[in-house]
Amino acid sequence: MELTVGPNQFFWKAEDWSALYDALAKAPVDRVVLGELVCSKRLPFYQDQILPALETLTAAGKQVALTSLALVTLKREIKATAALAEVGVEVEINDLTALAHLPEGAKFSVGPLVNVYNEGTLRWLAARGATRICLPPELPLASVATLARAGAEAGVEIEVWGHGRIPLAISGRCYHARLHGRIKDNCLFACEDDPDGLQVDTTDGQPFMSMNGVQTLSDSCASMAHQIEPLREAGVKALRLSPQSKGFAETCDLYRQRLNGAIDAATLAAELVRLSGGMRLSDGFLTGARGADWSGAAA
Repeated sequence: MELTVGPNQFFWKAEDWSALYDALAKAPVDRVVLGELVCSKRLPFYQDQILPALETLTAAGKQVALTSLALVTLKREIKATAALAEVGVEVEINDLTALAHLPEGAKFSVGPLVNVYNEGTLRWLAARGATRICLPPELPLASVATLARAGAEAGVEIEVWGHGRIPLAISGRCYHARLHGRIKDNCLFACEDDPDGLQVDTTDGQPFMSMNGVQTLSDSCASMAHQIEPLREAGVKALRLSPQSKGFAETCDLYRQRLNGAIDAATLAAELVRLSGGMRLSDGFLTGARGADWSGAAA
């Protein structure tokens, strides 16, 4: 089973962004997705670092793709989306409008923000040129297995969300800006203060979700630590790991050890909690009644 590193969902300083991909060049991952997924206003701060990162990762033998934005609303965002196809590397679409800018017959991959919930959608995307689909994180294991079978028939590799805060929604409004009494056009990049998202509690003080600019994320960190064998049996070809600010290169190494059978699920889970500073883990979308459930609790 391969390891894919998805696009960084958060807004980091350019030097921290570059340091991540320098570290990933040496990490035991197979594929890396670069670029801005959440908010186009962030892109100018590290745009000049994307090509060097692409070259570094390619030289290290990694497969590299460029992500499209999750929500395209402005003319400059349409132009930037169209420019992705001109770079000469694989494009991962996270908004179906990106398909209009790809040359006819071009191969592409599909990110987890595109709602691939059934075999018909998968086959339609395969006919358009999709070679890999990262399924939405909220699918149960039975649906993953069904889509993996359909993917095998259509020549499409299936990937699942393996680690990281789960993307739940994208909005036209910026939560971080509103929190600070600002409008989206004058946000002053408040999201930079929360490199792993800002925790949102319920009115009675219980952790509920996280916000990241215009994006809503899960409060817990999804982890497939206990689900490697069922996913492999289901025909899943890759796990997607989403970057975090603490110990991410080590996180990648731990997942590789787990895939190789060098450590067990409990060891991986314990190390993930340590590296993140105590973040709560979950895998309930795959196996439980609620997305926030964690099969490791019973173990």
